[in-house]
Amino acid sequence: QVQLVESGGGLVQAGGSLRLSCAASGRTFSGYVMAWFRQAPGKEREFVASISGFGRYTYYADSVKGRFSISRDNRESTLYVQMNSLKPEDTGVYYCAVRMGTRATMEADRNMDYWGKGTLVTVSS
Repeated sequence: QVQLVESGGGLVQAGGSLRLSCAASGRTFSGYVMAWFRQAPGKEREFVASISGFGRYTYYADSVKGRFSISRDNRESTLYVQMNSLKPEDTGVYYCAVRMGTRATMEADRNMDYWGKGTLVTVSS
């Protein structure tokens, strides 16, 4: 019944931008940590960004700092990530996830409680 659905992925040229969305349904995740992860083919899933339950605090992987911005709209039950200055190494399947905790941190995928199915982002050189 709980569902996270990502959207907004696609093909973009290096230097371009994409905005990914993750719509939650089945229950409210207001007050809980949400995060984005990504996985390139043949590589482990890695942390991208996280946001605290009401959007006050955010955390980013070093590789995306200054380029990505995570946000959430709890009234719409939606998580976002604005991705600017995209690089080919940003290519991968992007997943949203929820951890039923109160404070965000640099999240580990093993600690997340709910996952979406992912949306593919391809950045061409």
